[in-house]
Amino acid sequence: MNRKPLPRATELAHELIRQRVESGDTVADLTVGNGHDTLFLSKLVGEDGEVVGFDIQQAAIDATAHRLGNAGNVKLHLACHSRFSEFVSTPVKAVMANLGYLPSADKAIITRGESSVTAIGAAAELLTPGGLITIVVYTGHEGGKEEAETVEEFTSTLDQSKFSVIRYGFTNQANHPPYLIAVEKKLEKR
Repeated sequence: MNRKPLPRATELAHELIRQRVESGDTVADLTVGNGHDTLFLSKLVGEDGEVVGFDIQQAAIDATAHRLGNAGNVKLHLACHSRFSEFVSTPVKAVMANLGYLPSADKAIITRGESSVTAIGAAAELLTPGGLITIVVYTGHEGGKEEAETVEEFTSTLDQSKFSVIRYGFTNQANHPPYLIAVEKKLEKR
């Protein structure tokens, strides 16, 4: 019997998004980082779809643009993810975020609870029924635990008649492994 190990938080985020996003959809990456999720989303939505990406560091925007190559369906913004609603006004099928810091960059530049909650709240408002927000939370850096608490507090207060929120993560791993919070907008009842 050939079994795969349990998925990491980032792998599960991709699998959950893959189950919902189709060609032509509009999606967002709140923290483009090195562009892995942005490229993943770009391939899912295809030429007829759109990806809107955010990061506060030029190095992240540059790395993502390089990774994307000729992908013409992505709009990158050198802006904090808290400004989501300034750049996105149409419904979105999926939104991804990896909180924390940009790997191999200045570890003092991190996402913060208040701005992350502002972005997640704005994204939730524009999420289509059946749509999903994935938030990979990192707690092993300075400020990470505080941000995690703020994000968990916010997502736990989302109206349960409109949203389902789940947390997935390893509980027996050393070194503060990341975990996933997924927010699904429920389908409208008929």
